Amino acid sequence: MCGERKIKPGTFYKHFKGNYYKVIYIATHSETLEDMVVYQPQYGEMNIWVRPLSMFLERVEFNGNMVNRFEECSNLDLESITEYK
Repeated sequence: MCGERKIKPGTFYKHFKGNYYKVIYIATHSETLEDMVVYQPQYGEMNIWVRPLSMFLERVEFNGNMVNRFEECSNLDLESITEYK
């Protein structure tokens, strides 16, 4: 990897399966002190979720290729997301 990826609260990310999410905050787990990403799907009920930062940043295999689990979106137009409410 060429450089360390930084997660930016308030920024939108696209999951490798196609859905969009907004990062709300980077939190710290009270017991393990692990960094956690607090994020919200931009579809459905839009519940708040938490995922370990290391998992948010990891690469996964998809259709035979290694891809980022989440990829930052630049200039995301939420109006174009049909599931967005």
